[in-house]
Amino acid sequence: MQEKYLEFKLGAPDYVTVETEEERLVCQGGSYAVTAGSTTVEFEDAGEHEDIFVTSEDAVKCVKLRWNYKIPKSARFFGDAWERTYGDMEWHGMSGNRYLPWYFLAKLSEKILCFGVKVRPSAMCYWQADTKGITLFLDVRCGNAGVQLKGRKLRAAQIVCMESQDTGSFETAQEFCRRMCTDPIFPEFPVYGSNNWYYAYGDSSEEEILSDTDYILKLTEGVKNPPFMVIDDCWQEHHRLDEYNGGPWTKGNSKFPDMKGLADKLKEKGVRPGIWVRLLLNEDENIPDEWRISYNDCLDPSHPDALAYIRRDIERICDWGYTLIKHDFSTFDLFGKWGFEANLRDNTMEKWHFYDQGKTSAEIVKMLYQEVYDASRGNNAVIIGCNTIGHLGAGLMHLNRTGDDTSGRIWERTKRMGVNTLAFRLPQHNTFYHIDADCVGIFGMIPWDKNRQWADVLAKSGTPLFVSAKPGVLNPEEFEELHQIMLRASEQKEHFVPLDWEETDCPEIWGENGETVTYDWYDDEGPTMDATVEYYNAKVVVP
Repeated sequence: MQEKYLEFKLGAPDYVTVETEEERLVCQGGSYAVTAGSTTVEFEDAGEHEDIFVTSEDAVKCVKLRWNYKIPKSARFFGDAWERTYGDMEWHGMSGNRYLPWYFLAKLSEKILCFGVKVRPSAMCYWQADTKGITLFLDVRCGNAGVQLKGRKLRAAQIVCMESQDTGSFETAQEFCRRMCTDPIFPEFPVYGSNNWYYAYGDSSEEEILSDTDYILKLTEGVKNPPFMVIDDCWQEHHRLDEYNGGPWTKGNSKFPDMKGLADKLKEKGVRPGIWVRLLLNEDENIPDEWRISYNDCLDPSHPDALAYIRRDIERICDWGYTLIKHDFSTFDLFGKWGFEANLRDNTMEKWHFYDQGKTSAEIVKMLYQEVYDASRGNNAVIIGCNTIGHLGAGLMHLNRTGDDTSGRIWERTKRMGVNTLAFRLPQHNTFYHIDADCVGIFGMIPWDKNRQWADVLAKSGTPLFVSAKPGVLNPEEFEELHQIMLRASEQKEHFVPLDWEETDCPEIWGENGETVTYDWYDDEGPTMDATVEYYNAKVVVP
């Protein structure tokens, strides 16, 4: 019987290009060790994958590997994103100009080819495919400057390739994600609950959180698995509505006078306490300038004292009693850009680097995620990354917010951001981590018919479901519909997948084991004509 999945190796590349601060050197490949100036690139067959090592005395910025591996231009391609998605994932035709971060699939008439790197590489990795071959870029910069390896042998990435035959594209993508991540961490129970961001938008208080808690308890009446009540941006001492959402994270503000006391009240009511934090933006005047990134003053996790400071913040939050920690904004605070901007060269920015110039940006990102995870383990807290780089965080976070913000006000944004990321990041669910496609915002501005479908597909997909439900908005019939959806979300036993994901960027047909549901995502009159909707901004824009 023919195996469904077969591993294959790319072998030594046909060309190797090394870019340093001083020069770009192109070398003929074909061998397992290539030297370009003071830089050596080595390739090693490690059984299930191929290791790529870089050693140099120069300041290396990028290593480019090229294979004359031709994929027919009739193939259809599916790739990943740098961090969150922004409503932009889809199957597409061949484009030699398209960046394919971390991994990609190429579907031919008779088989599917998969190319990627294992999770937690030490380089920012992306692929390109054209009619003459495929290319893998290993960005090893430190900030936007070359990394100073000083002879250190860096394992930049581990290449994984797989071929499938007589297997659907979704199942193939799931299996390939399993092979890229062999050590994921998952929560010990289904994670779901309430987060009032998509109706409060940062204007909240302890009293409102307690009211929301009573409401989510009514919505989940009868469950065996208690929901989370997550306190989002609003609680920190320097919080300024629509102006500042950073630290210090040492205490609450006047609307949140006792953060430990609030966690105790939440537990007494019967929910699990959760909290949001933006670790790298911090106005604490006691933080030395040396601990900060030079171009934006955010905390630099490559500085050991800054990393220890971040650890203390996490430990303090755990000591208060919060058992879910959602850490946000770290990619933007480290690099000054959103994921959809990540392929743009920093031509407008002065050269900058992290404190530790001997580590790559990818290594420094992993240091941050590792510290957050380690600091929370004593409390057995669930870690959710948001605006995090999922391929670097797999194995270091239990959940990942895989798309940009949905909305409690604009259905077009929820449809674009939410449905797209749920469908196209779903192969990473239960393989990298649990995926969080973001909340259902129930504020009275989006028709319940649309929000009901969004909540339903989240529950049926078996992924975490969080609602931002303003008490009193739903009528009794709508409340009971959401109640039944929340009961399913508390168990996450269903695992519907998008059946038409090769045909549209907003899949409508979802199914499992022969059962299907068709959703109606579009208004009869068509999409909203609203030029003020900002899709690529973490701060919601109110029309």
